[in-house]
Amino acid sequence: MIPVNEPIIGAREQEYVLECLQSGWVSSAGKFIETFESTWAQYCGRKYGVTTSSGTTALQTSLACLDLKPGDEVIMPTFTIISCALAVIYNGGTPVLVDADHETWCMNVDQVEDRITDHTRVIMPVHIYGHPVDMNPLLTLAEKHNLAVIEDAAEAHGAEYLRGHKREDQEWVRCGSMGTMSIFSFYANKLVTSGEGGMIVMNDSDLASKARSIRNLCFEPEQRFLHNNLGHNFRMTNMQAALGLAQTERIHETVELKRRMGQKYTENLSDIKGVQLPVERSWSRQVYWMYGILLDKSHEMTASELADHLSSLGIQTRPFFLGMHAQPALQDLGLFQSEDYPVADHLSQNGLYLPSGLALSEQQMDEVCAAVHNILT
Repeated sequence: MIPVNEPIIGAREQEYVLECLQSGWVSSAGKFIETFESTWAQYCGRKYGVTTSSGTTALQTSLACLDLKPGDEVIMPTFTIISCALAVIYNGGTPVLVDADHETWCMNVDQVEDRITDHTRVIMPVHIYGHPVDMNPLLTLAEKHNLAVIEDAAEAHGAEYLRGHKREDQEWVRCGSMGTMSIFSFYANKLVTSGEGGMIVMNDSDLASKARSIRNLCFEPEQRFLHNNLGHNFRMTNMQAALGLAQTERIHETVELKRRMGQKYTENLSDIKGVQLPVERSWSRQVYWMYGILLDKSHEMTASELADHLSSLGIQTRPFFLGMHAQPALQDLGLFQSEDYPVADHLSQNGLYLPSGLALSEQQMDEVCAAVHNILT
């Protein structure tokens, strides 16, 4: 079976984790925590990094730093993982959705302004499958309406965005460098992995201190077991940080590899009719975290049927996200009643992603491309 994802764990990772074990610092304290935080924050162009136990808890912690009140609204894409909506709900807020862009599959930024109300507190852009959201309009809206921006870069390690691409003072910046706070996931299928884990990066020292307190049960520094606020146990372990640090040390070559892989897929699959492949806008340098393909509505085969065919040939795939508006658990909460998001529905029904892991060989990629050709042509 060609797996949909397999990470590369090298000698450096083993060296750091072994050092951790031998030192005895295996829990949520130790040198690798702070080094990982500072190294990744610097890579993203941020001053501070705060590790967490997952990307989901990074989202939850970042929103908790903003002290949302009941009724406060967070604008986000419907086409994303449920972690985004959960983080809003768990912090007492209300998620407000916009549809996906039909080419980048990220949120449709043209729909955001119409969703802003007197209750809006946050915009949460999510870089989907390695392609950046067009952040310029969102940052402008956030400044105009005094809104926070929580940038979800969980799928976009090392991706770049041409900030100000319609102005003269444009510059390339990394995803994770924009907005009030940015979050990452270091799950096993990410470009940088710590097995499980996440991080919030920011430039505000007060927000960094608050995030560190919230992730650590809000212990008071002067009197540890006194709690003036309620927090969570969202800590990352030193062993996870050791793994993540080693992965970070080779992020540049990882990004180059992922871009080559994405471009190879595109070159080999672009002649198949009725299939939409990932794009790369002129203002983006995407990292093809997962290489998705989208079948045209008129295609005789469904994405589910294609996945079954590929599975029978020993090739794993995964379906695209199901929109937040279509989630029964969220509908049961009275959310998104009678809301319609046709682009996200099309993506959910007709998209899947192919094996995309760092350990994927060129021979395996050739096998995948040949199989897709044989099935669809």
